[in-house]
Amino acid sequence: MIPEDIRRQAAQCRHYAMCKIDYLGTGLCASGAEHQYVSHFPQGRMDLCDALARNVVPITEGLVEIAESCNLCGICDRQCYFVTGMRPVEVMKALKKHVREWLEQGNTPVAPPTDADLDRLREIVGGQWATNDPAILLTYANDPFPLAGPRMPRFVVLPGNRDEVAAVVRYANDHGIAYAVRGNGGSVFGFVFTDGLVLDMHRMKGIAIDAENWIALVEPGVTSFELQQAAVKHGFRVNTAEPAATVCGNIVCTGLFSTWSNAYGVNADTFVDMEFLNRDGEVFRLSDPTAPNVFCYEHQPTSSPGICTRASVRLHPMTDDEEGMLVPFTAFDDAVSFVRDLSRRRIGLALGVLGGHYLSTFMAPTASLALQLQSTLSETLGMRYAVFLVGDRFAREAVRSMRPAVIDAELFRMLLLGLPNLTEGAWQDLVSGMGGDEPAYELLLRPEMRPVLEAILGPSPENLAGAVDADLRDFFTQLYTRPEMTDMVWLNMFRILSSRMSRHKHMFAFLVYVPMDRPALIRSICDRLREIADAQGLENDFGFLTPLDLGKRGILEYDYYIDHQNPEDAERIRRAAADFEPYLEEISVTIKGVKWLKNIFSQGCARKEAFLYT
Repeated sequence: MIPEDIRRQAAQCRHYAMCKIDYLGTGLCASGAEHQYVSHFPQGRMDLCDALARNVVPITEGLVEIAESCNLCGICDRQCYFVTGMRPVEVMKALKKHVREWLEQGNTPVAPPTDADLDRLREIVGGQWATNDPAILLTYANDPFPLAGPRMPRFVVLPGNRDEVAAVVRYANDHGIAYAVRGNGGSVFGFVFTDGLVLDMHRMKGIAIDAENWIALVEPGVTSFELQQAAVKHGFRVNTAEPAATVCGNIVCTGLFSTWSNAYGVNADTFVDMEFLNRDGEVFRLSDPTAPNVFCYEHQPTSSPGICTRASVRLHPMTDDEEGMLVPFTAFDDAVSFVRDLSRRRIGLALGVLGGHYLSTFMAPTASLALQLQSTLSETLGMRYAVFLVGDRFAREAVRSMRPAVIDAELFRMLLLGLPNLTEGAWQDLVSGMGGDEPAYELLLRPEMRPVLEAILGPSPENLAGAVDADLRDFFTQLYTRPEMTDMVWLNMFRILSSRMSRHKHMFAFLVYVPMDRPALIRSICDRLREIADAQGLENDFGFLTPLDLGKRGILEYDYYIDHQNPEDAERIRRAAADFEPYLEEISVTIKGVKWLKNIFSQGCARKEAFLYT
């Protein structure tokens, strides 16, 4: 039997696919890198352990291979603990032990049934890249959104190139097999599931940097982290989504937005051209005169234009004097007005208003420290919001002339590496003895206070590592010795901290385009979403707000937090949906400049003007 505490931990996997990218320099799960199916990565083994404990899936030939191929190297422990605080190695051990003992009892693994369709699919993509083994199928059947029930596919196929994708699509069409396309499976609405055939694009990893034309040619299996790594080597960056999210999939689905969208745009701004296979398996490019017009927008559910098999993504040059900066605020409206003013004046590249919850969760290596930090920032220091900026030295000088109290790159590193001491008595005594009508951060951020702060915080990799589990402290010490781990520019480009937002619970994010000149309206949207969540007992908080188009528009994120394994939370979010869906739909059609991202889903290639200026 698999112990219940192990099963519960396995069931809490967030499906962020961070174990499929080498974002900490630890290397990848060897079994996953070799076999490439989700089931062979730690995420898949978490699902399988939970399913076995609940007798949902039999022990098959594929499951035996999955369990035995895990070498218990511990990479998943370091990776998963960094973002979620979970320790998957215990789950991996339990899975191996369970399967081994079952075999020792003389049991025989289940062999998947023969299937003529599968034989043909294997002829197209190669024998190892198509399967109907239930142990592999199961890991493509669900995600953390509790209102999207599991759907077990009949096949999973990993094509290696465009021609194989086209052949699979044509075969599926000819034989009446439904199919769904999967990037890294990060959808939280059940959109990547089918009871037919799942096309997993993970093997299509081609990246070609065209430095002369400032574009990258990207295949559909390439993740944001991988493309950013390739771009940086040539002195460029890309406007990307979450690090494990596939670039092509996110362009098509949501249009690629981030704090860099202030300078680099969204939707059609992010690419030069895209290549698709339509539903008949025929190739077209958006630059073709006869191509469908995907640059338009329809305010109704719309299917994607096809399967993206390559995108020409815009590259943006970097300068060698870019640094990050945080500008604290107590009042939301003041922070919104300031970030809009920066955008209007073309000051800065990445811009955004961050809430205290976002900032503390990003910075702190553990959930408990994040809670303490949020209280310190908001209550003790009066820093309830912060405007985040990445800019060259001219942009930073301009900001300092507008708001002298700032957290620059040096001070951010000091605060990050001294986090465990932020809530200690010496810190609290210093703040409480300052007095005055100004927020405490105004006093603490004066230049003359920096030596005092350094003495109190004692910043060092060892200090920060003291907050994590004892057996991981050496690893975290080495990790935070690397300069990029305290560099706001690097962290914001590669976005490896974003997944921490789901550290204590699964995050359900509302993303709404808003008019930036109406902070009271933006605040009212947040207030209404808060009221709906509070009425159902759902945890919730403001996330971020990023300006677009010189501050004319912006994109707002507000977050609900749910335990996706708790039926009561599933019922809470279902009841909340009865209120937030009609509310967001109504303001999306009645208020200029407001659009809920759900209305734009699968229209990520559209020109932003088509939905923001109507």
